Amino acid sequence: MRHDGLNRELLSRYAPRPGRKPLLPSLGDRQQLALLCRVLSREGYNDHIAGHITLRLDNGSYLANPWELTWSELTASDILRLDAQGQVIEGDWNITPAIRLHMDVHEKRHDVRVVIHNHPEWSSVWSATGKVPPVYDQTSALVDTDPVVYDEYRGTVEQRELGNAVASALGQSKWALLANHGALVVGESIRQAHLRAITLEWRCRLAWRVQALGGGTPLSDAVIQATGARTDLNGFPFLWEAMCREEIRRDPRVLD
Repeated sequence: MRHDGLNRELLSRYAPRPGRKPLLPSLGDRQQLALLCRVLSREGYNDHIAGHITLRLDNGSYLANPWELTWSELTASDILRLDAQGQVIEGDWNITPAIRLHMDVHEKRHDVRVVIHNHPEWSSVWSATGKVPPVYDQTSALVDTDPVVYDEYRGTVEQRELGNAVASALGQSKWALLANHGALVVGESIRQAHLRAITLEWRCRLAWRVQALGGGTPLSDAVIQATGARTDLNGFPFLWEAMCREEIRRDPRVLD
């Protein structure tokens, strides 16, 4: 609660005052999910058409990106709405057969609104080793725990048994490295899930580079805890908005 209070104080103290330019226009759920896909694609979550994100809505349905489109090209109008079984109930595209993994995570984790799965380059490197990347810098410490390593690859996750096994391995963790596969990240909000996803890929990339030079000195557990416990709870202040503005400037059609 102390860190929650600190975050609220920061937001209150530094957020734009009335009359200043807003950080973002008012955005709907589909627009936010489309922006999340675009932002994460630029951060390395870009294995062609692989990867999927779900957002649980208050009415019990889910929004998700379509199977056919890359994360870098889709727009808000491409976002699908799914029922609790992962079947498309609104939208013009198909949903990946691997959506079962998301449904399994959502069923087990009622605190989770956002589930992200993809095969980002550097997270996949560490998932192939079955090792957890050390934390070598402040940005890698923006989330205060290590990812779970699910160390068994038994095939793609569209099969119910395999998706359920991955969801069980995640447990109550914030993120996981899936052996010989990729990354799984969850969050209570889009802002929080965004921070966790980009922090994982940054941490994996930097750790590989540091170790390629012969190694370094990781941050202490106390520093990681103090840093991540403060920033992870609500997402780093104003970062989500800044990344969204960049995507909107590059391609305003993302909001269509």
